[in-house]
Amino acid sequence: MPELPEVETIARALSPVLTGRRIVRALVLDPSVLPNAGAAGAAAFRALTEGRVITAVRRRAKLCLIDLSGGAIVAVHLKMTGRLSVADALDPPPARARLIFALEGGGGLVFSDLRRFGSCRAFAPGAIEGWEFYRTLGPEPLAIGAFEFIPLFAKTSRAIKAALLDQRVIAGIGNIYADEALFRAGIRPEAKANAISPERLAVLHAAVQAVLTEAVEAGGSTIRDYRTPEGIEGAFQHHFKVYGRAGQKCPACGKKLVAAKIAARTSTYCPGCQKK
Repeated sequence: MPELPEVETIARALSPVLTGRRIVRALVLDPSVLPNAGAAGAAAFRALTEGRVITAVRRRAKLCLIDLSGGAIVAVHLKMTGRLSVADALDPPPARARLIFALEGGGGLVFSDLRRFGSCRAFAPGAIEGWEFYRTLGPEPLAIGAFEFIPLFAKTSRAIKAALLDQRVIAGIGNIYADEALFRAGIRPEAKANAISPERLAVLHAAVQAVLTEAVEAGGSTIRDYRTPEGIEGAFQHHFKVYGRAGQKCPACGKKLVAAKIAARTSTYCPGCQKK
């Protein structure tokens, strides 16, 4: 699933291209893209989006948010293989397109999805705050300081890796960047969150911010399906220290990297550099 750096890259690429353009028609090619909506939901989706001007494209957690004139918002969750791109021609519709916003002046914004796990939701002004998933999202890791970061983990005895993946604790971090940040901080993924000292959590905070910032600058990580709106692969995968490298040598100490299941996800770490 695209994580914070990938969605941030997408939003930054789309915003200058789409801002100021009017949606003339919302083409729902696959009704299942609108969760629990059905035919009536498709009509409501069109009513909230058609005729409105795109005022911004931004990110919250792993969501791409499209702000519309009048205060409406479209939230796109890419999930595993979802992709947003701008097409100059819409006839015939691009392959695997599930939803298209035809834009005034020609072309449109296309949401395509090979595995069809992704979704789009349209919200009336102010209504997104009533969406439980959105309302319970934790703080943005790039927007908080260590003073705010450290208390997030003080009351849970879960593994620190599980806490980092919990979007209610902190938003936008997934498996890739949790592994990479924990390696940089020298913390084992199975360490109990509330047993880690404030000093080490401050180091983790710095590592999280550094990893995410570097990944955004690299355009995200392409493991299999992710592409930018221009169709370009991310490049941060070439800088992984541990993620996906179990059995290989640690780039720092040379010990063999180890894989373990934590929070139902595979975690890779160095038993030498990451202390218990």
